[in-house]
Amino acid sequence: MSFFQMVTFPANSYIIVEGKKDANNFYIIREGKVRVTRETAVVGEDPNQVLGPGDFFGVVAAMSQHAQIESATSLTNVSLISVSYDQFGTLIQKSTAVAMNIIRFFSMKLRQFDTTITRLSFRNAVEEDPNELFKIGEYYFQQQNIPHATFAYQSYLKHLPNGQFVPQAKLRLQSSNQPFAAAAIDYTKFNRNYKDNEMIFCEHEPGKELFILQQGKVKISKIVNQNEVMLAVLQAGDIFGEMAILDNKPRSASAIASGDVELLAINKANFEGMVKAQPQLATRLITLLSERIWTAYKQLANLLLKDSQARIVDTLMTLVEKNRVKVAPKQTINFELGAKDLLKMIGLTDPKDELLIAELIKQNKFIRLDLGKIVCSDTAELEKLVQFYHKKAQMENKLKKLK
Repeated sequence: MSFFQMVTFPANSYIIVEGKKDANNFYIIREGKVRVTRETAVVGEDPNQVLGPGDFFGVVAAMSQHAQIESATSLTNVSLISVSYDQFGTLIQKSTAVAMNIIRFFSMKLRQFDTTITRLSFRNAVEEDPNELFKIGEYYFQQQNIPHATFAYQSYLKHLPNGQFVPQAKLRLQSSNQPFAAAAIDYTKFNRNYKDNEMIFCEHEPGKELFILQQGKVKISKIVNQNEVMLAVLQAGDIFGEMAILDNKPRSASAIASGDVELLAINKANFEGMVKAQPQLATRLITLLSERIWTAYKQLANLLLKDSQARIVDTLMTLVEKNRVKVAPKQTINFELGAKDLLKMIGLTDPKDELLIAELIKQNKFIRLDLGKIVCSDTAELEKLVQFYHKKAQMENKLKKLK
């Protein structure tokens, strides 16, 4: 590790500060103890984590190139290895184990964040469980989507040959003139091709591979409350399905080809070797995971805001940061979003909620509607407004704790 810069901090020093922009370095602890805190406590996470030798912090901001989502202070005199964003490939070549630790930690963290977001956003969402595959089949069968229903039923029979719903699954497949087993996948082949609307994997299905999208688009969706909720549309270069191979849990969502799709498949057995042989793959994966964790943290922080107006402006600010738009006086951004779309993003679907947007525009001259799309003409003013709402929420939480 001598290639990297060694830095030291005396006890009680700030090493990184939440909200600070242009964070290009992350740190691996050599000696001493560091406390990591967040202004917005994440549900299910220790708000005061104490880290020691071998642990790391600041990776999310450094690799996603967003503002810090945590603060770190030294509890003792500390010695740290400082790694910059552009040195990450070198770190992987010198120590694949460190890269694998970061990837595994991130996958665990992201799974935790995703579970919490799903629970807060969709009250009746269920935990990943192969037993649920039959219900997924039933959902698609009722929708008369026989190809997707077939995939789910066949997956259920494959993974639970003695399951409770085996007779019903077989009956459904017979009535649709479909075989009980899907064509076997050749896991030795890295290149995979899928036709439009073909299911790549199904939520609740045990996973063996992650995929790099080479060509085409892939829709990521989830069945919640008997509705198919679209979570994302992936483009060429995106990586998906990594959670299943990193933390051995079933798929948390389904992946469906949108148009003809070409994928590169990487399985558990060759993943670590691939990371070592191609450092750019690990860099890409950790950058992607960092971006997802940053977004998930922002979503969680937003869900914890009680004021609907606060949630609206906070979502707009997240979109400013996500799109790498400069935060400066008179800096304009057209969000390419209508009022309904924005409200839907934060789960506000009552037609009365549109009055919130009207009120927001009335109170803040730098926000307007232009041809039905929301426009902000001053990102610096938007940032000030978001900071005001966050400070207000923190004060309210403190007062609640004192009661």
